[in-house]
Amino acid sequence: MPDWSFEPQYLQLGSLRMHYVDEGAGPPVLLLHGEPTWSFLYRKVIAELAGSARCIAPDYFGFGRSDKPVDPEWYSYDAHFLAIERFVRELGLRDLTVVVQDWGGPIGFRLCVEQPQRVARLVVLNTGIGARAPNDEWLRFQAYMQRVGTDIEAGRLVRQTLVQPAGDEVIAGYDAPFPEPRSRIGIVRFPELVATSSDHPSAAAMLDVRERLRQFEQPALVLFGADDPIFPRPAAEAMAELLPNAELDPPLEGAGHFLQEDRGAAIGRRIATFVR
Repeated sequence: MPDWSFEPQYLQLGSLRMHYVDEGAGPPVLLLHGEPTWSFLYRKVIAELAGSARCIAPDYFGFGRSDKPVDPEWYSYDAHFLAIERFVRELGLRDLTVVVQDWGGPIGFRLCVEQPQRVARLVVLNTGIGARAPNDEWLRFQAYMQRVGTDIEAGRLVRQTLVQPAGDEVIAGYDAPFPEPRSRIGIVRFPELVATSSDHPSAAAMLDVRERLRQFEQPALVLFGADDPIFPRPAAEAMAELLPNAELDPPLEGAGHFLQEDRGAAIGRRIATFVR
């Protein structure tokens, strides 16, 4: 896979094994991916950041090189969060910079409010949290995922959202951990776990996290791609208003929803500056 020479690391969490990348030295930076990606998404960021920070990028269960439960009922907001919370505790991570994007937001935001003593700062990339659909574009995506189910192709889904062209070998890198339908159950489940109304099973927890973020005192950086139809500029401004000590960067030109793929090197440099 292009630009991917990182040694795989594994951590046993109960009956499941979680894969992660652990590169560089310095203040720890936890890089949390979204849907339908895995730690491969952060390879360009890590290349820039590992010279000044310890870059830790786990794959959620059901994604990347981590184990993939085949029972759809395994997947829930609580299950994903508890796995990452335990991952952080098992590695003894403190003074963390938590970087979140897409589903990394609900998971990473919850880590920030549940374990604030471990978190030094927060970087928010194209994500949000609440109990309603971000917009009609997201509802169309959810309906699409319901139609295609485990026939989904992760690489094709990523390519459709990119602003910068990506070669076939890059797209194959996104597809690599999902070779058969049952390996894609985690991908299919994630859109169903987004709280779109107050009576959704995830709603109470997500609304609680959102409210507690109003008291999150650590420095935060909000940096969104300029060309994301799901999280456009007003979403970035709303995130910056929610976080008491947030710095809002101008939208990153030439970057869409997966801005780590579109402009990963620029993001790596910006995070390095923020951590310093």
